[in-house]
Amino acid sequence: MNLSQLAGTGRQPGSPLQVALPGNGVLNIVRWLRILPGHRYVGCAEWNGRTVLAKLIVGSKAQRHHQLERSGARLMAEQQLPTPGLLAEGWQEGEGGWLIFDWLDDAESLWDAWRAVETDVMLSDGQRGVLGEALELIARMHARGIWQADLHLDNLLRAGDQLYVVDGGGVKAKVPGAPLCREQVLENLGVFFAQLPAEVDPFIEELLVHYLLANSEHALPLEALLKDIHKTRAWRLNDYLKKVARDCSLFSARIGAFGAQVVRRDEEVALRVVLADPNAFIAQGELLKDGGSATVASIESNGRALLIKRYNIKNPLHWLKRFWRPSRAWHSWVEGNRLDFLGIATPRLLAVIERRWLWMRGPAWLITELLHGKDIIARFKPYLDGCPPELELSALDRLFAALIRQRISHGDLKGHNLFWEQGRWVLIDLDAVQQHNSDSSFARAYAKDRARFLRNWPVDSALYRLLDQRLPAVPGTRIED
Repeated sequence: MNLSQLAGTGRQPGSPLQVALPGNGVLNIVRWLRILPGHRYVGCAEWNGRTVLAKLIVGSKAQRHHQLERSGARLMAEQQLPTPGLLAEGWQEGEGGWLIFDWLDDAESLWDAWRAVETDVMLSDGQRGVLGEALELIARMHARGIWQADLHLDNLLRAGDQLYVVDGGGVKAKVPGAPLCREQVLENLGVFFAQLPAEVDPFIEELLVHYLLANSEHALPLEALLKDIHKTRAWRLNDYLKKVARDCSLFSARIGAFGAQVVRRDEEVALRVVLADPNAFIAQGELLKDGGSATVASIESNGRALLIKRYNIKNPLHWLKRFWRPSRAWHSWVEGNRLDFLGIATPRLLAVIERRWLWMRGPAWLITELLHGKDIIARFKPYLDGCPPELELSALDRLFAALIRQRISHGDLKGHNLFWEQGRWVLIDLDAVQQHNSDSSFARAYAKDRARFLRNWPVDSALYRLLDQRLPAVPGTRIED
């Protein structure tokens, strides 16, 4: 197969696969690592008797992207920054380009390293180690006049005791070898910190010590940096929420006048049978709720426990109230992805389906992973006259702090909608979740959430008094912009 043929394989080119590279022999793709269909194919491959990382670039913008990748890789090598060696590259007019890099054995992205410690108490030694390591390398890049425009933990790989920068397409330089100006440093650090949970923000000044030890060229005013971080976070959230409703590398979407379906692309094959007939799986599953407006069931698919929530249309009057606006399933899908993006735990959202007739909405389904933990009422039942474990209380503090920081209200914060799972509290039943634009609107909604949450326990109980003391009251909900 040549590059032009590869461009026509879409999202599933298959592997193993041989790709002919004019002047550079044959590339034997062992497995694909990342695919942007019709544009970029990245894989682990065998070439000239060695294991390599291959980037194959095709499509209408291939020549520009190939040049960016090549120049970025060369820039980092010239400035003696740690990056996989570029072994070969080439361009074939009418087909596309290729770049072949050294393969890093047993490499781990810093994003994977962060995921292993992200539920720790902020700022644990493990978290400090990951972020400190990243900031030291970023500082070295900035000292050499280079920055990574798409700076995130996935573009930093650890292999052995060495940290490497990858993805040359995002590497930029003004004057290679000369330190970046302070404005560019702040902007790039803003991009980096914006990828992390907002819980990190109070520790940024402390974390910057790792950066300044490697590059003390500029003083870094915290207020200016935080402004850049908030600006970038807002942009990233808006961009992500657009993706959850369209076909892209993360989601597979089919949306039209007679129906809408969005599923996580990495779950599409596994959920194909469930998506084809969710009602059949509900009928075969364990019914958890069978109300007029919603039916909830736990099911099993391919040995995996899932939850399906069907939003029903009760009668013609109910349909008249619902058909013209997004279904509650769609709202839960969007808001659940918002919470996940902001680091507020929810069950992993897998797919959403809406039945439509000429765009008018009918029944809808939401499919998520099934939680196995206990809700907070069951979890705190033994402590009605005592004190729950501090770990669980601290996790509750962090949850409420995150909701306040992001101005998010739940709308029905009863105890059955809050589960203890893998060391943190997870929100379910997201039908009424809302992110507010103003402090006053949020304060009213938060007051209702807080009052509803406390009503889970008797007013005269020790547990009620403890939680009432710990949870921030409405006057403390004001967020400074």
